[in-house]
Amino acid sequence: MAGPSPKPRRIEPQSQPLRLGHLLHTPNLLTLCRLISIPFLLVLLSERRFTYALYLFGAAALTDGLDGTVARWFDAKSELGAFLDPFADKLLLVSAIVALTVYQLLPGWLLGVIVIRDVITVFGYFMLSWFTNERIPVRPTFLGKTSTFLQLLCVLAALAQFNLMGPMYFMILLYATVAACGISGLQYMYRGLVLLSSREPELFS
Repeated sequence: MAGPSPKPRRIEPQSQPLRLGHLLHTPNLLTLCRLISIPFLLVLLSERRFTYALYLFGAAALTDGLDGTVARWFDAKSELGAFLDPFADKLLLVSAIVALTVYQLLPGWLLGVIVIRDVITVFGYFMLSWFTNERIPVRPTFLGKTSTFLQLLCVLAALAQFNLMGPMYFMILLYATVAACGISGLQYMYRGLVLLSSREPELFS
């Protein structure tokens, strides 16, 4: 009489090494192009070639919409892309706004509000992750996206010298950007406090 058949061996899945091809797919390439454009943009601004800087910044901003769309269409989302995309957006925007503030094409108070809001938001995120000992997913709000869009418009308007052609509308755009930036920052703070109050911090557990 034949004995019991041996149990089939369970094959443990082996982790595949991260290859360069996995990192440099189309959405990430578009994001990297946006990062590479930053030093060229700063050179054009330093030489006051605002028209060329406008074209370059517009093309770089266009890749911001393309990489997310391509990632959704071809299901090419990745953790690297989720980190690089907002990092490239913020670096591009802040670099342009700082340079335009230095050349007095944008007011200093706009830069101050944007920098303070971003510092508080990033600091709050890391503090929240440290207290909860969790990796908190980053989900931009509608106000946050609106603030970013208005900042893009401010840079484009400054490069196009719109402040000379329509100063009243330019100031309205600046005030709207500051309002959206401040309110979105308060919204992120509120969301963080709600999340923190719903969980026991790891520090006191």
